[in-house]
Amino acid sequence: MKKKIVVFGGGTGISYLLRGLKDFPVDITAVITVSDDGRSTGKLREEFSIPAIGDIRKVLTNLSELPNEIKSIMEYRFETYSDLDGHPLGNLVLTALLNKTKNLKQSIEYLSKLLDVKHKVLPLSEDYLTLMGETIDGEMIEGEDNLTHAHKKYRRIFYKEEPHVTKQVLTAIEEADLIIISMGSLYTSILPHLLCKEVVQKINNSSAKVMYLCNAMTQPGETDNFGVSDHIQILQKYLGKNTIDIVIASNTKIEPKILKKYEVEEQKSPVPIDYEKLKNMNIEVIEDDLLTIVDNTIRHNSLKLSSIIFSYLMR
Repeated sequence: MKKKIVVFGGGTGISYLLRGLKDFPVDITAVITVSDDGRSTGKLREEFSIPAIGDIRKVLTNLSELPNEIKSIMEYRFETYSDLDGHPLGNLVLTALLNKTKNLKQSIEYLSKLLDVKHKVLPLSEDYLTLMGETIDGEMIEGEDNLTHAHKKYRRIFYKEEPHVTKQVLTAIEEADLIIISMGSLYTSILPHLLCKEVVQKINNSSAKVMYLCNAMTQPGETDNFGVSDHIQILQKYLGKNTIDIVIASNTKIEPKILKKYEVEEQKSPVPIDYEKLKNMNIEVIEDDLLTIVDNTIRHNSLKLSSIIFSYLMR
């Protein structure tokens, strides 16, 4: 029987991970946040009063077994003068399914069949959720997109509404052999999962190991000067101490030219592995040369990262 992995995330981080992980003999359940309110997703959210579907689309495309030529159609973004401008086709298809079924989980199942997805994709919730943040100087910021672009440090993140977690998510945690917290924006892609008491309770009660895939680069304003241990401390503020068992971190030496581009254009820098602090936290550190450059952009090598995860699972 295949080992069961539950992966929590959102945005491009989890999509990159699943692109490689789907090729290994494991049973994956990907749990995706639904509070994004930027770009196409934000427009559709507002117009149809639906949960965010953009990250779900990305994950389904990356898990699809169809040829790349067909998958790329789902990611095709219209450029036009009309209301279609900026919308990827996959967002419109998923919105149409959701309007018809009135059920996001069922809509994902239908689109999974259409895209030949062998693994399970679940929304964290079917609710219309609004992410909130309180900055360290007491300012309240509403909406995931605003939180990201404010470039502030946050004292706490919370939902405006009470989230109702999809029941299948809780079942997947109970049955998991490994729980993975994916790389991704710490405050807007990862913490939204940990704001749900039921999710935290199930993770804490699980016998499965909890693995964190640490971000390669900092987020401007939010995680400036953060090392690997700082990311874990923020997670454990919501999860509870000693919850995370393993962290996978990159030790890739990035070309100075690429680093300069990130520092100047995006105000981002590499996340260092702070060995001494991690040793005191009693967390197993798995490090490797995990980064690659795609179109002048730093990305995790999905296949290499996935092979490390699989090797750990097979110990």
